[in-house]
Amino acid sequence: MRTIKITTLLSVLIISCASKNEAQTSKNSKPNVILVMTDDQGYGDLAVHGNTIIKTPEIDQFYKESYHLTDFHVGPTCAPTRSGLMTGRYADEVGVWHTVGGWSLLRENEKTLGDMFTQAGYVTGGFGKWHLGDNYDFKPENRGFQQTVMHQGGGVEQTPDYWGNTYFNDTYFKNGKPQKYTGYCTDVFFGEAIDFIKTNKDKPFFCYIATNAPHGPYNVPVEYYNMYKDLSDDVLSDSQKRFYGMITNADENFGKLRKSIKQLGIADNTILIFMTDNGTSNGYNNKDGKVRGFNAGMKGNKGSEYEGGHRVPFFIYWKNGKITGSKDITALTANVDIMPTLADLCGIQLPKGHLELEGKSFVPLLRGKAFDTNRILITDSQRVQEPRKWKNTSVMQDKWRLINGKELYNITNDPGQKNNIASKNPKKVVELTNFYDQWWNKTVPTFKDVVSFKVGTKQENPITLTAHDVHGAEGKQPWNQTLIRNGAMGLGYWNVDIVEEGNYEIELRRYPIESKLALNAVAKGISKQELPGLENPVPAGIKMNYVTAIVQFGNGNKEETKVDPNALSANFKMHLKSGKTILNANFIDNKGQENVAYYVYIKKV
Repeated sequence: MRTIKITTLLSVLIISCASKNEAQTSKNSKPNVILVMTDDQGYGDLAVHGNTIIKTPEIDQFYKESYHLTDFHVGPTCAPTRSGLMTGRYADEVGVWHTVGGWSLLRENEKTLGDMFTQAGYVTGGFGKWHLGDNYDFKPENRGFQQTVMHQGGGVEQTPDYWGNTYFNDTYFKNGKPQKYTGYCTDVFFGEAIDFIKTNKDKPFFCYIATNAPHGPYNVPVEYYNMYKDLSDDVLSDSQKRFYGMITNADENFGKLRKSIKQLGIADNTILIFMTDNGTSNGYNNKDGKVRGFNAGMKGNKGSEYEGGHRVPFFIYWKNGKITGSKDITALTANVDIMPTLADLCGIQLPKGHLELEGKSFVPLLRGKAFDTNRILITDSQRVQEPRKWKNTSVMQDKWRLINGKELYNITNDPGQKNNIASKNPKKVVELTNFYDQWWNKTVPTFKDVVSFKVGTKQENPITLTAHDVHGAEGKQPWNQTLIRNGAMGLGYWNVDIVEEGNYEIELRRYPIESKLALNAVAKGISKQELPGLENPVPAGIKMNYVTAIVQFGNGNKEETKVDPNALSANFKMHLKSGKTILNANFIDNKGQENVAYYVYIKKV
């Protein structure tokens, strides 16, 4: 009996010590965080949400193991969603209410998820799409991300991106420097993220994977297009087949990611999130009187103030944190909630110097505790130089939606937002309107806080400016390389901050430096025979016949020069005073038409 008692006592002590040690380890071991966000994939672009055509087996399986926020909202377009995700604040508050035109640049005083996790001792990595600025002090390397592999602009082959990128065998920017890669874009970004995770598996890390797919152009490896190509055109258009193929490829990569973290033994202590950045861009349409695709019964696509524009999937899993098993969370939540939620889950502080958050932690929802279900959230789609009150706006409370200050819907009874019930619920309209008015009046003064490109810094000299970011080119923004090739006409200006008075060299180009193309050259096209995964051939472009180049800073410092058609650039040497001003840099062709210089390089000498 005595032996048994001693053995029992020892067993209890061993178990007790082991339990204490496990608790200690759990307390001290910060969870890793992986946030995966695809581009332009809507709520209905998943089989698990009722789409009977699309193939997404890996994300469907993840759905079965995770919690799902079924009423989760973002901005109706790319950069606004990313700004809210990164800062916990509304896009209009942080100066990111557009995707081009100088209003996709995250103000320098805003703090990001990268800042938060770096401050907490995490290793941080970003892979894919940033879309909050490509210059100092906006790019991810300046906003808390220690290791990056990114394209530039709002998508592969947009104006700021490396010239000639096609989604295949592209040049991306590794820690800010161009590097050539082999393979399809989504495969590359996931592959680089997995390598980052393998390297840092023994440290707490934050890994942000933001694919550019399935954003157009709908270039996709042939084998994924072939999964859908035999469907009738009455079921899916050809571009939709490509779009679905891009999603299936992303799904396959998501499965590879999950397999990798399991093999590394870190899956249980990793918070894994899957979400998308706005409503579908091509998963559903109603053209020629034919409905193609699926939108889960919602009204509106990408860019819309209706549900289909901004309600998106959000799945979260963390085994060690007991966030596992298929469970719906139906309360209203949004992208602005992610920063405080991750801070809460990881037991870390919000970034120092952060401004007032609009989001709140939804950890109580994950734990089955009380949460403010009467909260009111706002999303809108501005896409103009200065935001306009009630433009493409949804004010949301529980299942109520006030659209543009005029239409009221209850999406429980009317998920397709077909029956405007504003006249029957005047008190609810007043309540939501009053909330919006207070928020708008608070936000309007910040609209004057214009972001300027810093010229003459030690961190970025020379600086590259592109037509993607000029102000004032409403409706004529040369925002992608196809437009550049086709000689798109537009005029605009850049806001610049000359940080130090001195002598500067300024180059105006039609094509970027890496192209090595002359001002009036014709860029080589790419056929679908050469690259079968293309949606459309890459055009050869047109000759511009520029004869004069003009540079002007503010109301002074104006100079012009004749253009050598065989030269790579039009060159200027100017003495610039320090301070904020605007820059106009244009070409004039042989017919007297003036056009913005697509690429401008400014170097302090």
